[in-house]
Amino acid sequence: MASFHIKRDQVHWTWNNAHAPVVTVRSGDLITLEVANASGGQIQIDSTVQDVAHLDFTRVNPVSGPVFVESAEPGDALLVEVLGMEMDSWGWTANIPGFGLLAEEFSEPHLRISRVGTDYAEILSGIFIPVCPFIGTIGVAPAQSGDHPLVPPSVQGGNMDMRDVTTGCKLWLPVAVPGALLSVGDTHAAQGDGEVAGTAIETSSMVTLRVYLQKNVRLGTPRLESDSRTRRQGGAWVTTGIGPDLLQAARHATREMIDWLGQWTGLSRLDAYLLLSVAGDLAISEVVDAPNWVVSMRLGKDIFERSGSS
Repeated sequence: MASFHIKRDQVHWTWNNAHAPVVTVRSGDLITLEVANASGGQIQIDSTVQDVAHLDFTRVNPVSGPVFVESAEPGDALLVEVLGMEMDSWGWTANIPGFGLLAEEFSEPHLRISRVGTDYAEILSGIFIPVCPFIGTIGVAPAQSGDHPLVPPSVQGGNMDMRDVTTGCKLWLPVAVPGALLSVGDTHAAQGDGEVAGTAIETSSMVTLRVYLQKNVRLGTPRLESDSRTRRQGGAWVTTGIGPDLLQAARHATREMIDWLGQWTGLSRLDAYLLLSVAGDLAISEVVDAPNWVVSMRLGKDIFERSGSS
């Protein structure tokens, strides 16, 4: 197994299956990536609200990569293990005019710079947010040719903004093109589910991944397994629904978990459905990156680990 390093300037600003890979790896290889914050360097620690007002949207959400994985073909799955994340010591959160769930109510640019420590980030004086670093954007190239915007997520992953994509998790992505073309960006020090204002505590980072190729594993959407460190909760299985309709996305995420439970535990679809009704948690993971939203279905792993307890 080999190791590869991707520098901060090795980025792209669209999804396109014609982007030239910056490295070529084999299944099992280790990759470290220098990830820029979501502004692409336009917002710095000493920035003012004027920098928000003049953001160039053609330069936001750069992703590091792409990574070509040998032997990956459409119909395969890429298993990505997140091994580590090193956050910068500061991050930014902004209200960007025209962006966010309540954009029509909050039309003025606004900016907060947070100091990011090991355990907490201070976004306002005396207000400390638990630091839970995660990768906001991680995905593979789409099957459709041409440039596609980075902001909306898709069934190939991308800007999913799921807080479970953090150190210790395993993420499966459906491969759509030869080589998969994996890219990573938009790392966060903390975020609420939904990211309602459109920004988290946006920060640069160093991300360490290990990538495995799984042949003939046909996925409808990304899915992941978190461990006990994720979000300061117990480990979980997580499936996703991604699309322009929240109800349909919720149904899709639920069906994906029913299918996964059947494959993993042998439960019938009906028993799995009932299990999710009493133990599964649906969450809106992302609701601001039009035209697609992300709904996640989360099922705690501990319910399978307490047999015999009362």
